Amino acid sequence: MAKRNVWTSQARTDLRAIDQQTALQILKTLARYALTGEGNIKQLQGVEPPLLRLRSQQHRVFFRDMGEYLEISRVLDRKEAYR
Repeated sequence: MAKRNVWTSQARTDLRAIDQQTALQILKTLARYALTGEGNIKQLQGVEPPLLRLRSQQHRVFFRDMGEYLEISRVLDRKEAYR
């Protein structure tokens, strides 16, 4: 069963600022993870509650897995993601 995606207002703003083709690819990557659990995922160290990072081309999606849903907090270009 696929998990639901819950977007923060900041994550929605981030996604809208990205060109349409790239944003659609990010959404496909996120949907695949929500459905199958597959993807280039890494749990970030030293962050409580645990924050996960999903790679999608040149972008990084930061989210928390809340069990029944994924709470998407940011969508950033990789150059900006770790500053």
